[in-house]
Amino acid sequence: MKQPYFDVIIVGAGLSGIGAAHHLQKNCPDRSFTILEAREAMGGTWDLFRYPGIRSDSDMYTLGYSFRPWKEAKAIADGPAILKYIKDTAKEGGFDQKIQYKHKVKAATWSSVTQKWTVKIERTDTQEMVQFCCNFLLMCSGYYDYDNGYTPHFEGRERFKGRIVHPQKWTSDVEYTDKKVVVIGSGATAVTLVPELAQKAQKVTMLQRSPTYITSAPSKDAIANGLRRVLPSKVAYTISRWKNILLGMAFFKLARSKPNFVRKLFVKNAKKELGEGFEVEKHFKPKYNPWDQRVCLVPDSDLFESLKSGKAEIVTDHIETFTEKGIQLKSGQELEADLIVTATGLNMKIISGIQLEVDGKLINAPDLYCYRGMMFSDVPNFAMVFGYTNASWTLKADLTCEYVCRLLNYMKKTGRKQVTPRVDASTITEIPLLDFNSGYVLRALDTLPKQGSETPWRVHQNYVKDIFNFRHSKLEDEVLEFE
Repeated sequence: MKQPYFDVIIVGAGLSGIGAAHHLQKNCPDRSFTILEAREAMGGTWDLFRYPGIRSDSDMYTLGYSFRPWKEAKAIADGPAILKYIKDTAKEGGFDQKIQYKHKVKAATWSSVTQKWTVKIERTDTQEMVQFCCNFLLMCSGYYDYDNGYTPHFEGRERFKGRIVHPQKWTSDVEYTDKKVVVIGSGATAVTLVPELAQKAQKVTMLQRSPTYITSAPSKDAIANGLRRVLPSKVAYTISRWKNILLGMAFFKLARSKPNFVRKLFVKNAKKELGEGFEVEKHFKPKYNPWDQRVCLVPDSDLFESLKSGKAEIVTDHIETFTEKGIQLKSGQELEADLIVTATGLNMKIISGIQLEVDGKLINAPDLYCYRGMMFSDVPNFAMVFGYTNASWTLKADLTCEYVCRLLNYMKKTGRKQVTPRVDASTITEIPLLDFNSGYVLRALDTLPKQGSETPWRVHQNYVKDIFNFRHSKLEDEVLEFE
């Protein structure tokens, strides 16, 4: 049977994949494409996670697409609102009809003879194996394992008589009303869950091994909402977007250049929010510098308000063992619980664990160098969307998709069908792909590709710099090999 062929296959129908479809349809209207989605619904992260209070940890003026204004009042939006935004974008563009659900990509093989990828797919509804072919493969499947979140080993876990759930596996039957709940973790998921659970639970305890930098911001952007009342939607959106981009970049630069000053700002803010008598230094002053890990944003001070109300508490300690009634801490304190939520993080899974093969040679991800943060050395006609660690994901996703379209149009114009980044490893200094010490990154470093010390092998975390790198750089740059 003849294998279906597309000029481009997009893997993943989440925020990145739907954005990629827009850019392809607009900038490369003569190219055929399809979107392969392993799950039964679009939305990616925003459809997968169902825990109470799920929301963005970036403002929607930068997490939203560059080409489609965010029009809701809240800048820090909840999961259902973001999912609706993604679905409306797909429907408006008509590429919701190009998504093939329950198509899980397992492997992809490149042939330089035919200049095609053969993509091996499992139909998750029938377990049938099928194959599609394409000239260019664009990965928009995110950076983590959709099947399993990260949960460390907890001594005595089997003794606990209540329920244990990871937020990634949250279902509608998880009961927490009038219950004692312990949330293990101090990252974005934990600080989202705690105030939401506290509204109905008897008591919620956020148990952290070490503190995280946490800051509050209004859920509504008054300037953005004001601009939208007096200016055309796209103009207001563009101004608001750039305001937030530049403010974010300035704060990140300040945090890197004067970490002690910024650390004091975070602690001062926490003291202002919580008042006297709260152990702010113990619970809100991390040992690492600001932005060595992602800063947690809480809208309208909701976490601080739940702590002040007494409906929630924060405990900084280490777990000795689970008990029948809850958790025994190394300090000797026991936390009673009916429900334990392990908000302990994600497992990174670059390119969804897909097995890649180029001209009969299996590709080992740690051997690869990352070109402009999106392509890989010696892997032809292949790109991956990977967002910023210090800013909104979609900023980098939009630029990556624009660059792919530039490449495709240039190749058509010059009669080329294959493009491959080539690296001379002897001329560059190897450094880890991500300069970030979050747990999920550190656990995965030995499975990731690497970057080089110089452009174009350097992965920048700077949107303005990347605008020039992606939109205005020469495509014939002595690194890309066209055939």
